[in-house]
Amino acid sequence: MPPLPLGERTSAYPAWVVASTGLAALAVAMGIGRFAFTPILPMMQDDAGVSVSQGGWLASANYAGYLVGALSAIVMRVRPAVAIRFALVLIGLSTLAMSLEHRFAVWIALRAVAGVASAWVLVFVSAWALERLATFSRPAMAGAVYAGVGAGIAATGGACLLLMSIEARSADAWFVLGAASLAMTAAVWPFVAAGPSAAAVETAAGARSALSRTESWRLVLCYGAFGFGYIIPATFLPVMGKEAVPDPLLFGWAWPLFGAAAAASTLFAARMSRFLSQRGTWIAANLAMALGVMLPVAVTGLSGILVAALFVGGTFMVITMAGMQEARRVAGARARELMAAMTSAFAVGQIAGPVSVSALTAATGSFAPALFVAASLLGLSAFLLIPARAEPRSGGARQTDWSDTA
Repeated sequence: MPPLPLGERTSAYPAWVVASTGLAALAVAMGIGRFAFTPILPMMQDDAGVSVSQGGWLASANYAGYLVGALSAIVMRVRPAVAIRFALVLIGLSTLAMSLEHRFAVWIALRAVAGVASAWVLVFVSAWALERLATFSRPAMAGAVYAGVGAGIAATGGACLLLMSIEARSADAWFVLGAASLAMTAAVWPFVAAGPSAAAVETAAGARSALSRTESWRLVLCYGAFGFGYIIPATFLPVMGKEAVPDPLLFGWAWPLFGAAAAASTLFAARMSRFLSQRGTWIAANLAMALGVMLPVAVTGLSGILVAALFVGGTFMVITMAGMQEARRVAGARARELMAAMTSAFAVGQIAGPVSVSALTAATGSFAPALFVAASLLGLSAFLLIPARAEPRSGGARQTDWSDTA
């Protein structure tokens, strides 16, 4: 029997393989490429003398790379399989290199490279997996795909907690996570190609509704506010926990708890999609996150940190999933471009967040002012997301053409 064309051959993979592949790719990209730095930062403070201010610059380098990756994804014309595979390899190598280098300038460059690659994985996996699951009539399995982010964060946090318990150095943590990234990349490599042909994607995406350019820009701006609002606790929760309780076996639980909440939340939100629209889910999650961001100020000590980890961890991937699904509804056949534009705005918010922390903590000696600003932006964003009219399920205005606004 002659081999089938690529689009037909890869369609033989069932929906659960697509979801599992997306889950694993996002676990590497976000759990390691983006957020491995968060639980490793307290270790770097102890054995490499990294200050909170330097930590903010290292985080911002990653987020600047994420912005470059998201912006480039708007115009990239490559097959998703090529982009995802290449980006996963970059994440593994740049993470591994963090264990071999000790110059701050090189660390900045490596975190930027990991940020670029992480954005590519998120945008291309989102476009590929959501469309693929739609062709199987299994959109609810998107919850499993985005659970990969929380699973990766929880696994990374657990690994760092274990390494801290045996008094390993930060270089050891970077090496272990870099090796794990490359091993996971090898495991998912053959399955990443599982996707429909370009014609199938265009037909399926074109059937989705599209709204006005104004509505698209509203999504972009609100997603950018989300990036600023969540990144402060997402970057500094373990550091805040360390300030409250110096014992790493206690404060070290903040990040695994954050990741576990993120993994469970998307599965729960996917189940709730029959009762609540994606826009309604986004609004509710924004408000819950705003509450979680302010908890370390209202509730002092480690208990406030851990509850904040539950609130913020339990909502940030729900907003990501709802935002990407809303982009598909709004932009139709141009969904990937809108996803990339939203991710770019998100990256701008993330760059501003750690820099704001560095400035405000230097001026006040406290995380409280930065947390208040973040919670305020999240609340305002929730208000702006309230639709002025009923959200159409099909038909509607013309599709947004992001090439017109570039």
